Amino acid sequence: MTTAQPASDTKPGTRRPVEMSWFAALCDDDYEFLGVPDPQLQSSYEHCRNIVLTADRYGYDNVLLPSGYALGIDGTTFAAAVAPQTSLRMLLAVRCGELVVPQLARQLATLDQIMDGRLTINIISSDIPGEELASEPRYRRSTEIMFVLRELLDGHAVKFHGDFVDLELDPPRVGTVSGSSPLFYFGGLSPAARECAAAGADVFLMWPDTTDKVLEVKADMDRRAAEKGRSLRYGWRSHVIVRETEHEARGAAARLLSKLDPEQGQAIRARSLDSASAGVANQAALRESADDDGFVERHLWTGIGRARSGAGAAIVGDPDQVLGKINELVDAGIDSFILSGYPHAAECDLFARHVLPHINHGRLEFTPDPVAV
Repeated sequence: MTTAQPASDTKPGTRRPVEMSWFAALCDDDYEFLGVPDPQLQSSYEHCRNIVLTADRYGYDNVLLPSGYALGIDGTTFAAAVAPQTSLRMLLAVRCGELVVPQLARQLATLDQIMDGRLTINIISSDIPGEELASEPRYRRSTEIMFVLRELLDGHAVKFHGDFVDLELDPPRVGTVSGSSPLFYFGGLSPAARECAAAGADVFLMWPDTTDKVLEVKADMDRRAAEKGRSLRYGWRSHVIVRETEHEARGAAARLLSKLDPEQGQAIRARSLDSASAGVANQAALRESADDDGFVERHLWTGIGRARSGAGAAIVGDPDQVLGKINELVDAGIDSFILSGYPHAAECDLFARHVLPHINHGRLEFTPDPVAV
């Protein structure tokens, strides 16, 4: 291992604390060269557990466990197996409609007990296999599910008759460790997605964009949430490439794409369930506005989006530069960061040694507002 150089004179504690999370590649999303599958990096229990244990060893606060119907391994089963081996929080991605709500609530409460209260939930509003539902009703369904799910996880009886969820239930016997719902993280840029998030999310997740656009989205979401008597925290989900010099970091970015076949990259993007979403379209537009090297800002590189749906950009630079970009986003109102890199365990190590010690960070703690329906 090389010895990390001081990131800057900025000391932990000079900015408000934020949550620093890593990403466990449960959905066959780990590469040395983007678009070139490596059997050693494909999703398996052993490989993904190694990523989680690496993040735990370096003191990250949370780890995102993504979800896909056709890709990789199952997040809920994985979380239950690996939770007793770690002290991390886990951000489990849950697709609305995959399970009926009472079963989902029982599953999540049981999982929270296994984790001794360390569960957080990433709500995903997506079609399920064999279904194509327009955006507005799909997000309305997700709002109803979030409302009933929160009620059950808070230990309440439910009497709810909506367009998609129709239930009358006694208070559940199985509850979370705290007796209340874990935090709900949620992302989406379409008008329907924003309304859903304003009504039911606790943490609104954004994919990479320029800082002015981040401020614009945050202002809009603050307004939407306030109209519903709620407030939101904000998260940033992106990749990172940090090396001891900017030249090395840019070289690592170029190397990552050096074996990519454009048709393979397109196929990877198309197979994702969110490939037609407003958020993915925004990532594509960001990529199209970048310079010839893929940079839309000096330290924000869009090349990853050439072979990945979803979050398609990375913070790239030396330790000072990466820390500076994160601090810029903290000052813009970001409360939680979910980072990843390729290969995931290796970049987790690099970021932890070069940058993480210089960030004031810890678990995101607050009392969520009720869901508005």
